[in-house]
Amino acid sequence: MTVTRRDDVVWIRLDRPDRMNAYDIAMAQQMTQAVQQASDAYAVVLTGSGRAFCAGGALDQLDDPDPAALRELFTASLRLCDAIRSCPRPVIAAVNGAAAGGGNELVVACDFAIAARSATFGQTGPKVGSSPVLGATNLLPIQIGEKRAKEMAMLCRRYSAERAADIGLVNEVVDDDQLMARVEEWIGEIKALSPRYLEITKISSNLWWNSSQDSMRTGLGMLLQAIGSPDMVEGASAFLERRRPQFPPPNRLKEK
Repeated sequence: MTVTRRDDVVWIRLDRPDRMNAYDIAMAQQMTQAVQQASDAYAVVLTGSGRAFCAGGALDQLDDPDPAALRELFTASLRLCDAIRSCPRPVIAAVNGAAAGGGNELVVACDFAIAARSATFGQTGPKVGSSPVLGATNLLPIQIGEKRAKEMAMLCRRYSAERAADIGLVNEVVDDDQLMARVEEWIGEIKALSPRYLEITKISSNLWWNSSQDSMRTGLGMLLQAIGSPDMVEGASAFLERRRPQFPPPNRLKEK
């Protein structure tokens, strides 16, 4: 991960293209710190390297989970999303490629999202033995509507950048080679505004984020209790082995 500051704008670039910029505990902590230290900047831009924006938290240990490490990764993810929402400066997701799982939830958390035309979006939770409780099950319905959010969170479908714009997940779609130039234009608009009243407006707009906190923490608690479950192990194993998961069927009441 690299953090640079240009013209009083903080640019955070996830730089693990070999794993689609999926973040581990250290990367989540570094992103959180970078956002928290950007209060004197005009804006923060979050983007990725290679063909992906971010694939969320790294899944390479879910098939043989370390409960303590996963607990820290999950809670670090919540801290990161909260840092984005609490940052007094606008945070822009420059979505250069695939935004999947927790990476899609980062888009949900950001104030604005501008997508390259080749970008894709979607959740992966139930498909890989997890659940998107840090935005997709609670805040996302406010952004795109309950039925669409359930479709995304429960069915794990993939969406094009154009479709993401149609349903309200992103603000704008541009050609791939125009992404950063367009982000710079948005930053130019931001710089012409009052930082003081932008902060008031942003923090005041956190009404639904604040209302989602109980849901997020309850969902996180359930995820932590489910660490090592057969569904988690099977989902992660299938993902890593590039095969279709074979989850156990739902329990059914026996007829008396």
